[in-house]
Formats: sequence, C-alpha cells, structure tokens
Amino acid sequence: MAGSDTAPFLSQADDPDDGPGSGPAGLPGSVGSPKSGEPQVPDREGLQRITGLSAARSALVVAVLCYINLLNYMDRFTVAGVLPDIEQFFGIGDSSSGLIQTVFISSYMVLAPVFGYLGDRYNRKYLMCGGIAFWSLVTLGSSFIPRERFWLLLLTRGLVGVGEASYSTIAPRFNADLFEAYQERRMHSVFFAIGLGYIAGSKVKDVAGDWHWALRVTPGLGVVAVLLLFLVVREPPRGAVERHSNSPPLNPTSWWADLRALARNPSFVLSSLGFTAVAFVTGSLALWAPAFLLRSRVVLGETPPCLPGDSCSSSDSLIFGLITCLTGVLGVGLGVEISRRLRRSNPRADPLVCAAGLLGSAPFLFLSLACARGSIVATYIFIFIGETLLSMNWAIVADILLYVVIPTRRSTAEAFQIVLSHLLGDAGSPYLIGLISDRLRRSWPPSFLSEFRALQFSLMLCAFVGALGGAAFLGTAMFIEGDRRRAQLHVQGLLAEAGPADDRIVVPQRGRSTRVPVSSVLI
Repeated sequence: MAGSDTAPFLSQADDPDDGPGSGPAGLPGSVGSPKSGEPQVPDREGLQRITGLSAARSALVVAVLCYINLLNYMDRFTVAGVLPDIEQFFGIGDSSSGLIQTVFISSYMVLAPVFGYLGDRYNRKYLMCGGIAFWSLVTLGSSFIPRERFWLLLLTRGLVGVGEASYSTIAPRFNADLFEAYQERRMHSVFFAIGLGYIAGSKVKDVAGDWHWALRVTPGLGVVAVLLLFLVVREPPRGAVERHSNSPPLNPTSWWADLRALARNPSFVLSSLGFTAVAFVTGSLALWAPAFLLRSRVVLGETPPCLPGDSCSSSDSLIFGLITCLTGVLGVGLGVEISRRLRRSNPRADPLVCAAGLLGSAPFLFLSLACARGSIVATYIFIFIGETLLSMNWAIVADILLYVVIPTRRSTAEAFQIVLSHLLGDAGSPYLIGLISDRLRRSWPPSFLSEFRALQFSLMLCAFVGALGGAAFLGTAMFIEGDRRRAQLHVQGLLAEAGPADDRIVVPQRGRSTRVPVSSVLI
C-alpha cells in the first residue's frame, strides 16, 4: 500500500523541517561540502534520508512518470499516424491538417506557464492527476466527432494540451529531486512514445478498419496513469538532493522575479532558442514525414494514390515510427555518452555536443528530401542519420536547464522554455509547412507529382532552421561555465540572489548602516 503524501493537497512539500535530510556534512546520508567547485552527490543512504523515499520506491516513481511521459507523446503523434485518413474523412487540405497540430501546441504553450507557476509552489502530484484525467476524457470525446464538425476536432485537440502541460512542466523537475539519470530515461521514453504513436495510429486503424479507434486507445491507458500517480507516487522535497544540509532552505520568489532572473541567464535563453529550432524541425517531421513518404511512393509507382472515400493504405507510418524509436534511443544515448566523456576535459561539452548534433543533422535531412523522388531506401537512410544526430541534444538540453537554474524556479523555467520553443517552433511549423505546400501546389498543374514536390520544397525549410539552432548552442557554450557556477553557489547558500538592488552599497547614515545607490555616492 502506498504511503500518503506528507504535503497536504495543493501545498508545498519543501519544508526541510518536515522531512529527513539533515545531518552533519561528511557523514553518510548527508550531502557534504563541495569539492573542486562541484557539488558532492549524496550516496544511496543520503538520498533516502533527504527524499524520505527508498531507492526502490524512487525507481518506481520514475518508472510511473516515464510511463505517463510515453503516453502523452504517444497520443500526440497518433494523429500523425492516421493523418491521410483524417484528411479524407474531413475533406481538408495540407494547411488545415497542419492546423490540427498547431492548435494543440498553442494550447499546450499557453497553459505551460500556468502549470509551471503552480508546480513551483503547490503539490505536483495532484496537479498531474487532474490534468491527465481531463486530457483522457477530451481525447476520447474527439474520436466521436462527425465529418462536418472539423472545427470541433480542432477544439478538442486544443483542450488535450491541458494534460500535457500539467505533466511536461512538472514531472522533469519532480524527478530531478530523485535521480540525476532521470533525464536520459525520460528522453528515451519520448522517442519510444513518438514511434508508438505512429505505430498505434496505423495498426489500430488497420485492425479496427476505422481511424477513430486510434484515438480511443490512449484514454484507457490514461486512467491507469492517474491510478498509478495517486497510489504510487510520493512527492520529494524540491532541490533537497542538491542542497547542503547546513545551508538555508530555498524559498520561492515571485513569478516576475523568476522571469527576470531567467531572462538574465544567457545559457538558459540561448539553449532555449537552440531547442526551439529542434522543436521546429521535429514538429514538422512528426506530422508531415509519413504523408511525404506516402506521396513519394505514389510518385515512384510503388503504391496506389489515396483517393476520396478510400482508406489510405501505407506502411510508412509503421516504418517511420520504428525509425523514430531507434534513432531516438540511439541519439539520446550517443549524445549523453559523448557529452559525459568530453566533459572531463571540456566544461563546455554539453552545448558543443548539441551544436554538433543540429549542424550535422541539417545536411542529412536535406538529402533525405532531395533523394525521395529517386529512391525511397536512400530517403530512409538519410532520415535515420539525420534524426539520430538531431536526437543527440534532447537529454542534454534538459540537463543544462537543471544545472543553470536553481530548483525553486525550474518548473517556471521549463514552462518558459516550452512557451518559447513552441511559440517559435512546433506550434506554427506544421501549419507553416502545410501553408507553403498549398501555395506552391496552386501554382502548378494538379497532379500527384505536384503534391509531392510542394511538400518536398516546403520541408526543406527544416534544414535551414536546424543550422540556426546549432548557432544558438554555440552561443550557449560561451556562457555555460559562469551560469552553472552561479547556480551552484546560490543553491549552497554561498551567493545572494541577484536583483535590482545589486548596484547599492552600505554606508553609515545617522548612526546606522543604510543601503544607497552607488550613483549617489561621490568618490
């Protein structure tokens, strides 16, 4: 039987007086003092004393949240797996198809700061339970929309963003209070989920003979997720693993103070811009790659065209889903391992590996598009290489946020990063790609070749955006060392919070010390 949470409903679970974790530095179970400028990582006994959870219980919590992470992404990309059928059912073009993903991401983007604010201040477990339960109900309802109500499909896909916003802004910071290795596991589950989304979408449709059933699988799994959250998960204290036992507790600041501090953190801002480029590219490919591959096969004469009233039959959703699973796991693992090895000799390894991944993926993604009319096999090979390189930065970007931002504003930082990456990234990229494709297609005679070429040329924008993201990560490398050190000192209570009063000095005035602006003192 799972124990009850020590924090009451919608309250904080950070009070150091309410949980274990105190003890003299250097003893087992304590964090100790940092050596050589790096924070000492507590041993297993220390983690249990700090978090109040055994190693086995912590691992179970991580497993549950990785399952929910997989479920969220699986639902997001199930639509992409049956996109040709949705186009045929509602009678819509490429721009309207892209709008399905854009509406969802826009809703997710708007709600992320709300849940980020709540996640830094209130009980994270119950926030996730409520969001996922609502998401499951809306997803199930979206599968019963009639063909003349396309606007209702857009509305329900927008409401689905509630569930993902409640999870994505909270769970990463939640698990960082348990395990450092969580980020890599989480990113593995992301790519498994994306691949499973395509596979579930296409295979459930084939078995049931109706694409609507593809949207009815994840809601049932969502009910299981809520039950697991409620019964298994317990909330650890925020930032206790990183904080020294004899240092003062970290107290939340105002939301505006959080935003000002994040805006003054160049490593966070530049890495978020780099991740925005990743979101743009992955959002475009996630929605449009299966449709593009289907059109390529039609042009090559390998499959019949998808005609109105017929079910679109193609193995490309399945193949692309498998490639996404493999390249995601391979890329995340490769990026983490390369970064870990290089970090021994170069403290800027993390952003440099991210930059190399993005800059390296751009030419291969371009080649995958250019070769599609000549060989579908070559297209898949270049997609595999390009997606592997693109995936190298996912876990590393999440790790960068953890060590350049203090624990009490990490959910806000995650929310800000989500807003930025989706606002300029995958919120608009699927619609933009579809809009460019429609505009190009109108200028050419109607044919299957025109449909293929229009989508091919519009997707080439992804290679250019990827190169810009690589440049942003190179900029991150210039600031990463200083920002990381400042965050560590602040967590350990050795550095005061930077703020508007930092330009003041203490002077004697009327028998007592008073802080006055430097500009008011004549030297």
